[in-house]
Amino acid sequence: MKKILSILLLAVACFGLVMSRPALADVATPDPVNGGRIFTANCVACHQGGNNLLMAPKTLKKEALEQYGMFSAEAIIAQVTKGKMPMPSFARLGANNIADVAAYVLQKAEAGW
Repeated sequence: MKKILSILLLAVACFGLVMSRPALADVATPDPVNGGRIFTANCVACHQGGNNLLMAPKTLKKEALEQYGMFSAEAIIAQVTKGKMPMPSFARLGANNIADVAAYVLQKAEAGW
């Protein structure tokens, strides 16, 4: 009986692992159009045209993003979520909106702002 119960519990645990969703599954496919709206409402004061009002060399232009290791959605999402002086955290925007902003920034950087 104890052996059957152990096998049953093991089967339930394995089923749970197989059926669980990845951690990022809650983040929808990034929408750069929504990202543009969020960017305009929250970021444009310091980043108009892909520039950086407070730290001029650290723009959102492709060359600068690549130079500073920021030319990826993951890096931009981390920066926007956590902040880094002098930029504050924008975690209040939520994971989906931040992913949208990252998609927008990368799209604009590729196009040359």
